[in-house]
Amino acid sequence: MSPTTTSAPSGSRIGVLGIGSYLPSQVITNDMLADRAGVTEEWIVRKTGIVARRAVKPDEATSDLAVYAARAALEDAGISPSQLSLVVVGTATPDMAGPSVASLTALALECPTTTGTFDIQAACAGFLTAVDMASTYLSVRGGYALVIGADTYSRFRNHEDRRTTALWGDGAGAVVLGPVDDGSGLLATRITSFPVDTEVGGIPAGGSRLPASHETVDAGLHFVRMNGRRIMEIFQEHIPPMTKAFLDDAGQELEDVDHVVPHQGNQRMVESLPELLGFTRPRLHASAHDFGNTGSASIPVTLDRAVRQGRIRSGESVLMVSIGAGMTFGFALLRWK
Repeated sequence: MSPTTTSAPSGSRIGVLGIGSYLPSQVITNDMLADRAGVTEEWIVRKTGIVARRAVKPDEATSDLAVYAARAALEDAGISPSQLSLVVVGTATPDMAGPSVASLTALALECPTTTGTFDIQAACAGFLTAVDMASTYLSVRGGYALVIGADTYSRFRNHEDRRTTALWGDGAGAVVLGPVDDGSGLLATRITSFPVDTEVGGIPAGGSRLPASHETVDAGLHFVRMNGRRIMEIFQEHIPPMTKAFLDDAGQELEDVDHVVPHQGNQRMVESLPELLGFTRPRLHASAHDFGNTGSASIPVTLDRAVRQGRIRSGESVLMVSIGAGMTFGFALLRWK
């Protein structure tokens, strides 16, 4: 049985009414990481294509980034927090085990008690998973939703692990979803998964299986761990057929898409997509070179950047593709307005 593609019912199309993003001011360059990781700056660029990334200040957490991005998106949409039916945050690096980042964000925005809040943990596919969930909710109940992707992976970076230390950056991106005119908005969304062993990627300690302790900290189990080679194999094997199936079900051809905004695992991964998917026409958008892998934030940050720079115009279609630990996958096809 193929995964289900969620399409907005006729007459109730949901789309992006506003967009915003936030990157912390602290820039972490390759020369600041190379020596401690036992590599050179040239090695980092050759392997990842990443030149810089951002990191939160000591007094900042994921919810702070989420609030900044949320305010920008709300201002862009002309929507007040009092009008929000829902606040959903995709994140794998919450401020704490509870309350949720979404609840903390709603508190800072002074949302009313009628606003529902929850986080989604789908790793780097968190944002598109949240978009799928929120758009489905709005299609049935109406209203407006604030959807945020936010992560602070710098807090979970092992500076001595050359396989991961150069990859991660902090950031947040947000969109306001609501009803739009027919012809624009979300044309289709899909979420799916390919379950794999936890050794492929994740943060082993800090949860109910391995609560934080002297032993877990001494063993470095609170840091991000990744089997990059295995993740790339899964990416190369599953993204092409999943993308084709998603577009087929949406009645679209890849060459008819105007823009592709993928998850920014690293610059090299992004750059491999045209050959991997076999497309020439759509314009590929990347931000990993400047910001690294910002987790759930990478797609909305990249989309916001492209919109602000005038590279995505009204009426053009945007394909968004994400992959996260688990492995989790998210897809969305949007006609921008």
